[in-house]
Amino acid sequence: MSDQSNNSGGNNGGGGNAGLAFIVGGVVVVLAIVAYFVFAGGMGTQKKDVNVDVNLPEVSAPDVTPSQ
Repeated sequence: MSDQSNNSGGNNGGGGNAGLAFIVGGVVVVLAIVAYFVFAGGMGTQKKDVNVDVNLPEVSAPDVTPSQ
C-alpha cells in the first residue's frame, strides 16, 4: 500500500470563505440599492418648482454738488 498525504477528513475544502462571500454579497446588494436611489431619482419623481422673486426698493444717491 502507498501512503497518501491527502486530507482524509472527507472535506474537500471550499467552505472557509463562506462568511466572506456572504458579506460581499450583502455589500453588493446595498450598493445596488444606493445606485438605484442615486441614478433613478429615488422613490418617485418629484417636480421641484423653484420660483424666486426678489423685489428690492430703489435706492437713490444723494445729490452731490461739485466743489470749486
